[in-house]
Amino acid sequence: DDVESRGLGDVYKRQVLGAIFLYRTELVTFYMNTFLNPNREASIDSSERNEYYTGANYFYVQSTNNFTPTSKQDLKNIYYTVLDSGLDDFTFYCDDNYKDCLKDIKDLSNDQITLSHINNFVHPFNSFKNIETEFDSLGKIVIHVEHTYSDDDIARINRKVDEILTTITTTDTQEKIRAVHDYLIHSTRYDSERTDHNIVTYESDNAIGPLFQGYGICGGYTDAMAIFLTRFGLPNIKVASENHIWNLVQLNQQWYHLDVTWDDPITTSGIDTIEYSFFLIDASKLDEIDVDQHQHDFDPTVYEEATI
Repeated sequence: DDVESRGLGDVYKRQVLGAIFLYRTELVTFYMNTFLNPNREASIDSSERNEYYTGANYFYVQSTNNFTPTSKQDLKNIYYTVLDSGLDDFTFYCDDNYKDCLKDIKDLSNDQITLSHINNFVHPFNSFKNIETEFDSLGKIVIHVEHTYSDDDIARINRKVDEILTTITTTDTQEKIRAVHDYLIHSTRYDSERTDHNIVTYESDNAIGPLFQGYGICGGYTDAMAIFLTRFGLPNIKVASENHIWNLVQLNQQWYHLDVTWDDPITTSGIDTIEYSFFLIDASKLDEIDVDQHQHDFDPTVYEEATI
């Protein structure tokens, strides 16, 4: 009997070892997810969000509380929400039933065009200069954000904005926008050395250039204007074409295009000139005046608000 028991025990052991070998991947995954990652429910607490968080929803991306994605749209919404919250790092996990999750996150994390579009829906102070994504075979995803503006930059810009706002006495919202539009044009020259010859002397691609150095390219003009528009309590985003960017602002429930760069033309005489061709115009007017240049040919599937 003793011999037979030992024999049956050996058979049982072989069966167990065989099952462990056969299902080793599933067992390792279960162990990692259960014991090494006991809390797979990611979330963003309100206390983690900075003051530039909007929580706004758009056609292209929406603010979300669901950080266990089941689709590529869920992934885009998570990226948007992380950026909109002003976070430096964020960890979340694929849904176990989302079989294409790792493929989709790999595609999205390498798609700089899509990430740049998502970036245009958040406040400039929460936008990224660089964004990296790490992920592993177990569905753990970590987003790392290097922001465009440092804390010192933000404090400095806010002081400058406060100073400029003290000079604006009108209470009419459209006239406030016009005052900022005019200020930026009068105080800024287009940085053609950067765009034409790749000579980088100024931070003209962000708000520092127009507000402190007197030089800007479209990114700088647009960031500066966006900061003021938000101060006025107006919903706004940045709209990008292949090689240009400008503002879109909602005023009285209507979306309007606002391109400070193109209203600050480069003249052969060097005389400071101001235009209003791109000041608070609707989509049809934009199409009408840009029919030859095509600098404002944006993707309507991304910036659907800009088509209204």
